[in-house]
Amino acid sequence: MAMNLFTRKTATRETAAPLEGIVGTAKVDRRTKDLTKRIRPGDIAVIDHLDIDRVAADTLVAAQPAAVLNAAKSISGRYPNLGPSILIEAGIPLIDDLGADIMSVREGKTLRVQDGAVYLGSTLVAEGIVQDAATVDAALEDAREGLSAQLESFAANTMDYLLREKDLLLDGVGVPEISTKIAGRQVLIVVRGYHYKEDLQTLRPYIKEYRPILIGVDGGADAIIEAGWTPDLIVGDMDSVSDKTLRCGAEIVIHAYRDGRAPGKERIQALNVPFVVFPAAGTSEDIAMLLADDMGAEVIVAVGTHATLVEFLDKGRAGMASTFLTRLRVGGKLVDAKGVSRLYRRRISNAQLILLAVAGLVAVAAAITSTSAGQASMGLIGARLDDFWSWLYHLAWWTS
Repeated sequence: MAMNLFTRKTATRETAAPLEGIVGTAKVDRRTKDLTKRIRPGDIAVIDHLDIDRVAADTLVAAQPAAVLNAAKSISGRYPNLGPSILIEAGIPLIDDLGADIMSVREGKTLRVQDGAVYLGSTLVAEGIVQDAATVDAALEDAREGLSAQLESFAANTMDYLLREKDLLLDGVGVPEISTKIAGRQVLIVVRGYHYKEDLQTLRPYIKEYRPILIGVDGGADAIIEAGWTPDLIVGDMDSVSDKTLRCGAEIVIHAYRDGRAPGKERIQALNVPFVVFPAAGTSEDIAMLLADDMGAEVIVAVGTHATLVEFLDKGRAGMASTFLTRLRVGGKLVDAKGVSRLYRRRISNAQLILLAVAGLVAVAAAITSTSAGQASMGLIGARLDDFWSWLYHLAWWTS
């Protein structure tokens, strides 16, 4: 069995590749998705993120920090999460398990990182584990042994959610009335998750031709606008969507807890934007799918959502059980964006076929008239046509 990299810091630091000195401005936040909005290339990201998942890693890579300093364990051993490997492959140094002291650094201060030690001026703030490809691979190998326990927990959470939300899942009880007309339309739900930018780009011809109802889940609404469209619906707790997007004219559906508490309600009221509330357990991704299904969507295309068992476990929270059951509930209509891009072929309209035929005839005529033999043939055809029109004229005269 591989050595536990998180309980033997000294041994791990001896086997990890040493870092050159890195200097940058500290950007500090316990919520990684909030932090990535403030990071500029060359900053040093200071996070407290146990088991960095793939979505968090992708957003960090896009922000281009000089290094990522994690107060927590990037791979705790509960399951083989994907985030650390993404950071390492992108060439971003990852210093792990620095402890709570690193979070006391004030944002904007200049930090220096040397071989896993973090300095503020000449003061040592914290020491952690320098992660590289070898240490991450070894930690992931150990974490795979914890998969059986995670699967048991996932199954228990699934049953718990099914019992609590059986009326919603089976009969749609609790789905609010909305003004957006969805019945008989195709719906595209965008979550700021796995490869959402690439999938949206791939789906541009599909969106242009079918004009589906566009639903943005929290920050997914910003992604729709960034891609050049306007969302019809914005669903979520409103913690990661911009004010500008909330004012774009889309219908707002606030995701609330089952007891009616809605953390995003005050923000929407302050913006003076109309909204409806959807109380439900689970994730905002789930209620967007349930809403589209209950309102009569013909097809639901999902961008950036969770589709595989690895992705469910990678998110690392009990709420993923609800997403699993929701996919079973709407499975007959649900299509992953990657499936659409593989199966979709743009239809050719009748007008396009006529234009193609005309262009072909013009090309043939041009080719024929460019040769002496062709010109003689065209002259003969013209003479025959003159004889034909003359015959028709005389026929019409005799019969009148």
